[in-house]
Amino acid sequence: MTNTQSIFYIPSVNLFGPGSVNEVGTRLAGLGVKKALLVTDAGLHGLGLSEKIASIIREAGVEVLIFPKAEPNPTDKNVAEGLEVYNAENCDSIVTLGGGSSHDAGKGIALVAANGGTIYDYEGVDKSKKPMVPLIAINTTAGTGSELTRFTIITDTERKVKMAIVDKHVTPTLSINDPELMVGMPPSLTAATGLDALTHAIEAYVSTAATPITDALAIQAIKIISKYLPRAFANGKDMEAREQMAFAQSLAGMAFNNASLGYVHAIAHQFGGFYNFPHGVCNAILLPHVCRFNLISKVERFAEIAALLGENVAGLSTREAAEKGIKAIERMAKDLNIPRGFKELGAKEEDIVTLAENAMKDATALTNPRKPKLEEVIQIIKNAM
Repeated sequence: MTNTQSIFYIPSVNLFGPGSVNEVGTRLAGLGVKKALLVTDAGLHGLGLSEKIASIIREAGVEVLIFPKAEPNPTDKNVAEGLEVYNAENCDSIVTLGGGSSHDAGKGIALVAANGGTIYDYEGVDKSKKPMVPLIAINTTAGTGSELTRFTIITDTERKVKMAIVDKHVTPTLSINDPELMVGMPPSLTAATGLDALTHAIEAYVSTAATPITDALAIQAIKIISKYLPRAFANGKDMEAREQMAFAQSLAGMAFNNASLGYVHAIAHQFGGFYNFPHGVCNAILLPHVCRFNLISKVERFAEIAALLGENVAGLSTREAAEKGIKAIERMAKDLNIPRGFKELGAKEEDIVTLAENAMKDATALTNPRKPKLEEVIQIIKNAM
């Protein structure tokens, strides 16, 4: 028994299953709001999906204005522009539609709308005083887990750093995971978001803040992802695989929302902020390298991860099993056509020290199971280049 207290954060209502998005209007109306800002990206808007969702909302008697300007790796400028529109149009709620970028941009807008100031004021842990305005998050990827977490990651464009905002007040009011909205994801996005979810589960499982509750969530997420992510990648219309991945990414999101993360995310945030690289791809590249660094601190857990990934570990020592699990992660990334290293994406050796220094300041580094020195973080990044 420990003297440490733990808190479990999650939206109070979470909808799953085909057709669940059709409830967004009645759920929003039930919150007593009058006008919502629908935050999405240009791609989904161009496909007409945002207008479809807006129609469902209007049918429930709620006005809605579409803001289709969420960028990949959303920025402080995204938040500021969205907030200006939110206030000018007298909105009183937000709906986000998309993956992590739309959700994070919307949560940033909602947080500042309720608390005032600028998004920079909320970098760190629990800096806000008030709950954000009502927010319903509709997910289209599997995934970042942002639709149900207290995390929002916003790029500071001047510093070229991703600000990690970890705040109980950015937990969405309600989340919707409808697998029918995920069928259109191309294989590359399926791979990147799926390995992002795997990273969430693994980092939560080896986190210093892990609990039996987060362990149960992470274990199930790893098992489901191992089985269904390759299927969803191979055939995007495999509805069983899409639905199972929607559950898996939610389980992983709940796990890391409460156990937090580690140096995969701490470093990935820097590559995303500095170069604007896709977050899921950054995590996928870094995951085996950070796992190798962390192995000696949680060798039993990494051995368990190997078995959860479907590896036969019978007759192996704990260390051998753990190393086999890391090789399985590398093999999955290769099967899903993830780049082998950051040089393929355009990263430069001369930036490594800056990236490492900033990673050590990232909020997600606090719960990494092994505490690195600067030169060790530099070496992890070099290994991942």
